[in-house]
Amino acid sequence: MKMEETTKRLNQLLKSGLDCIFNASKEEMEKKPDRDKWSKKEIIGHLIDSAINNLQRFTEIQFKEKPYKIKAYDQDQLVKANHYQNADIKELSELWLVLNKQIIFLMKNQSEETLNFTIENSNGTTADLRFLMNDYVDHLEHHLNQITNSSGI
Repeated sequence: MKMEETTKRLNQLLKSGLDCIFNASKEEMEKKPDRDKWSKKEIIGHLIDSAINNLQRFTEIQFKEKPYKIKAYDQDQLVKANHYQNADIKELSELWLVLNKQIIFLMKNQSEETLNFTIENSNGTTADLRFLMNDYVDHLEHHLNQITNSSGI
């Protein structure tokens, strides 16, 4: 997939995600389907953590030794530590949007050479930056579908 298509898709997802967030009630955003599952607000928090981690990955691969080694992060602990359930949804959505705008900017500034930079996943498999960027958008779409179609994860 070309980066132009990826950035267009990401922009569309941001718009639809924000529409969903702003059309939902506070109760709907904060309702936890189960004690051990994330609320919709916490899913947005997880998407913020994902954006932060992936922005760092997308940036570091430009100058770090190849293959660039992907470090896993503890998503559940990050959601808890950041107290997303108690955060202001407007501020969360603004942070999520700004981080993703920077990711789009970075995606648009990649060359064929950089898109082919090799990454090594934490499980030992290899891919390239293009795959990592597309996978990021797929991951974001998956979680936005959870927000629009269900009551959390």
